[in-house]
Amino acid sequence: MAVLKWLDENIEKIIILVNYVAMAAIIFVEVIRRFLFNEQAAWSSTIPIYLFLWVCWIGCAYNVKIRAHLRFDEVRQRLPYPAQFGCLLLDSALWIIFSVIVLIYSVEQVMLSYDNFAIVQGTDDVMQWWFYTATPIAFSLLIYRVLENVWRDVSDFRKGEPLLIKTNIFGD
Repeated sequence: MAVLKWLDENIEKIIILVNYVAMAAIIFVEVIRRFLFNEQAAWSSTIPIYLFLWVCWIGCAYNVKIRAHLRFDEVRQRLPYPAQFGCLLLDSALWIIFSVIVLIYSVEQVMLSYDNFAIVQGTDDVMQWWFYTATPIAFSLLIYRVLENVWRDVSDFRKGEPLLIKTNIFGD
């Protein structure tokens, strides 16, 4: 259970870090190779772009988890307690609706890529769909994070405890 709790707390950070380090390493090595040895891997300009999909969408799920996504906290803090709760529920509903729409179309994109054997440009056997799975995976994770937040909000509201409205991406 401790492993699952640790994974729940850190999965987004791990995925972001691994992909960001891989992107940076590929770019760094290939820039050195280009300028010092006058050669460069053909895939070195495409793979980092695909890795960025993972960084971007998993980062979106992470920001929903820590409630650092774009919203109007200054207005919400001035609202009455029930209205604050209502706004949090509205946020959650909108995130879920948006995520379901993204899931439907991104799964279509993954399947299209898979069915057409789309290869990453500059490679012989790296499939595009491997990278495109970032979007449905991340938005599924995002829905899970939204539901976690709803659970916490409902619990806090029932107890009459302050709602978590304003957060900081760098911790409290």
